[in-house]
Amino acid sequence: MKAVTYTKYGPPGVLNLVDIEKPKPKHNEVLVKICATTVTSGDARLRSSDFPPVAWLIVRLFYGLFKPKKEILGHEFSGVIEAVGKDVTKYNVGDEVVGTPTMLNTGSYAQYICIPEKRKKGVLGLKPKNISFNEAAALPVGGMTALWLLEKTQLSKRQQVLIYGASGSVGSFALQIAKAKGASVTAVCSESNFDMIKSLGADNAIDYRKEDYSLLEKKFDIVFDAVGKTSKSKAKKVLKQGGRFVSVKSITSPKQEHLNKLFTLVEKGKVKPYIDKCFPLSEIVAAHEYVDMGRKKGNVVIEMAN
Repeated sequence: MKAVTYTKYGPPGVLNLVDIEKPKPKHNEVLVKICATTVTSGDARLRSSDFPPVAWLIVRLFYGLFKPKKEILGHEFSGVIEAVGKDVTKYNVGDEVVGTPTMLNTGSYAQYICIPEKRKKGVLGLKPKNISFNEAAALPVGGMTALWLLEKTQLSKRQQVLIYGASGSVGSFALQIAKAKGASVTAVCSESNFDMIKSLGADNAIDYRKEDYSLLEKKFDIVFDAVGKTSKSKAKKVLKQGGRFVSVKSITSPKQEHLNKLFTLVEKGKVKPYIDKCFPLSEIVAAHEYVDMGRKKGNVVIEMAN
C-alpha cells in the first residue's frame, strides 16, 4: 500500500511517498481502508519540529530526539472497514467510520490502518451519513478540541463569545458549536475570511490587522483563543467579571463522548467541517507547503487513491 513517511525533521520535502506492507488486523482490531485524512497544524509542527524553545526538548524526547519515532504522520481519518478481528463486536465490514490514530505506532497518511476497537486514547465511530468522507476526516481533531474547550467555559445560551482565529480549523468549529448553543459570536480573523466566518454564523467580524480586539468597549463572557496567538492578560481587558479565557495552547484531553456529541451536532445540521483545499496523497508535500503558509481556512484534506 501507499503511505507517506518521514525519517528526519524539516520542511515539507522530508515527506516521502513509499510502498509499505498492508497491515493485518489483530483479534481486537478493525482494518480501515482510509478514504481521507488531513494536514493539521500538529502534523506540520511535528514534521518541522517547530516548537517553542521551552517545550522543544520535552517534545523531542517524546517524539524522537534525533529523528521521528513515528514515521507516518496524520492525526485523523475517515474510511471504510475492510476486515475485523475475531474479538471485534461493535463494527462490521463495510461500516463507514471516523477516527484518530492517537497513541498508535502509525498515523493516517496511509491507505490502510488497523485500529483497536477499544483503547484508552483515541476515538472511533460511525460516520454521520449527511457529510462526505472528506468532511468527516476533518471532524475529530479540530472539532473535539473546540468542544472540549467550550465545555470547560460552561458555555450557555445568550452568552457573548469572542473567537480569536475564527477562520482556522478549531476556530471554525468553535464558532459553529457556540452558535448551536445559542451564543452570540464575534469572530476575529483577516478581512479576506469575513465571508467564510459569516457563512458559519458569526454575528460580528473583526479584522485583527486593523483593530485590536482588546480595545473594544464591548465585554464578553468567553474569549476563545483558537490559534494560540493571544493571551489571558489581553483577553481580560474585554472579559466580563467572571468571564472565561481558553486557548488551544492549553492541554486538552477530548474523549469518545466528545466525538459522539459532535456527530449529533453534525446530524442535526448544526456543525459542518469547512474544507479549504483538497490534495491527493501524491501531493502531500504541496499540501504541507500550503499549510506552512499560515493562511488556510478551516481544514486541508488529503484524498486517498485506493
